[in-house]
Amino acid sequence: MDLLTAHRMKFSFAWFKRLPAHEKRMTISTVLTIGRIVLVPFIVISMVLHFWGLAFILFTTAAVTDVLDGALARWRNERTLLGAGLDPIADKFLLVSCFFALAFMQTPLLPIPQWFVLIVLIKEMVLIAGTFYVYFKSGHIEIQPTRLGKTTTAVQVIFIAWLFFCYFFNWLPIKTFYSVLWLVVILVIASFVQYGRIGIRQLKSLIT
Repeated sequence: MDLLTAHRMKFSFAWFKRLPAHEKRMTISTVLTIGRIVLVPFIVISMVLHFWGLAFILFTTAAVTDVLDGALARWRNERTLLGAGLDPIADKFLLVSCFFALAFMQTPLLPIPQWFVLIVLIKEMVLIAGTFYVYFKSGHIEIQPTRLGKTTTAVQVIFIAWLFFCYFFNWLPIKTFYSVLWLVVILVIASFVQYGRIGIRQLKSLIT
């Protein structure tokens, strides 16, 4: 189930252990999600070796699976809790790994600033910590991807694919690069604030 699919559910770790087998079964959609995770090390290795054409193909393939797994889950009515849990993990692993490699590898072409990766990491770590805090306070986690969150993910995917394209053709659109970079920064911060407000509202509802 991809991040571009709006869904809402309550997730309990204790409940997950008691789920029936069909909620934890290995569907085609789940296999695609796992395949996206498996592709990440190969994408990073291609980046380190400066095989930008291969990195672009592998990354694009991973992005396509993100769309296909959700579409297949809906079409085949195979939405499972296992797939819903693995999908955001696969997306975050893909994006953070690529940004991290772009920031810390040696490349003179449109380098990703390390402070940008720090912002992304802080956002993800705080949101994960906040999610666990809400869970321990309430006994469940309410997941509801927002339109802003989905847009932020989509823009980051397009940004990375575009960078691979630029590296492969030795194309240096400096002004466009920094314009898109700051757009991503704004979206990341805005989505962080939005999810933070959602978490605060959930905590307030627990207190009251």
